[in-house]
Amino acid sequence: MEENILVAVAWPYANGSIHLGQVAGCYLPADIFARFHRMKGNNVLMVSGSDSHGTPVTLTADNENVSPEEIATRYHDEFLDNWGRLGIEFDLFTSTRTANHEKVVHDIFLRLINQGCISKHEMRQPFCEIDNRFLADRYVEGICPHCNFNGARGDQCDGCGNTLDPKDLVEIKHKDCASTPIFRDTEHFFLKLSAFEKDLIDWASEKSHWKPNVKNFTLGFLEGGLIDRAITRDITWGIPIPLEGFEDKRIYVWFEAVIGYLSASIEWASQTNNPDQWEDYWKKDSKPYYFMGKDNIPFHTVIWPAMLMGYGSLNLPHDVPANEY
Repeated sequence: MEENILVAVAWPYANGSIHLGQVAGCYLPADIFARFHRMKGNNVLMVSGSDSHGTPVTLTADNENVSPEEIATRYHDEFLDNWGRLGIEFDLFTSTRTANHEKVVHDIFLRLINQGCISKHEMRQPFCEIDNRFLADRYVEGICPHCNFNGARGDQCDGCGNTLDPKDLVEIKHKDCASTPIFRDTEHFFLKLSAFEKDLIDWASEKSHWKPNVKNFTLGFLEGGLIDRAITRDITWGIPIPLEGFEDKRIYVWFEAVIGYLSASIEWASQTNNPDQWEDYWKKDSKPYYFMGKDNIPFHTVIWPAMLMGYGSLNLPHDVPANEY
């Protein structure tokens, strides 16, 4: 009997070229997997796109003294050329810069607010007195409080994989000017991750088919306790918040980028004769597989499933085949 197989592939940041490790560890395995299921006669949808928002893009733009739009467009075009020359066949490789993606992100954001899964609080954010602005997570670096890795970012440590908050960093510095930022209060929206802790542990514990590295990392992450995470930032490059009074803030990239799998599926369906066909992979019986590297495990086995649980009526990941390297 044929199955519906969603092959959701990690979205590369549109701030640099694809390297061999990404192809071998993520994109090639996903393409082989999709081809295998097509040969079996299953219905396959393979989607991804350029992650065009967030500070990786603005940092590159700042370094080259060009606009973020120019950087995002340059690398999106390069990615499309890469896939064509490598023979990797996406049903759709899109971008987080589309009107469709913004619409889907706004829908999920507002639904989660209405469901009581998002709250609004004051938070302390690093502020550079030299540049007179708040600093998004990747504009600060320091020492990881968990593993002492020197060079941890404000959002995540590449040394141990833990997600971080800028205030967690030891000896925090502003990347651009090497100054030590101060911390000021600013109002933002938070995803209530803590409310999903038990449900996520129960859900992940049942996944006997997950790779050991994925399951062990996920359960260790969950059993360490979840805290609510801010999903907006004081930046101007990104998707606007669909509420009055927050015009100078944006929905942060780690929240909106994972929604890209859904928005890409909806965009793909809109280009067919059946615009509701995306529901075959998101609302009906299907198996969604998420291909990525190990640094993205918590975003796809903890944060994205929590968002889907809060939204309701959408399928959770079936498997997250993340490679160690």
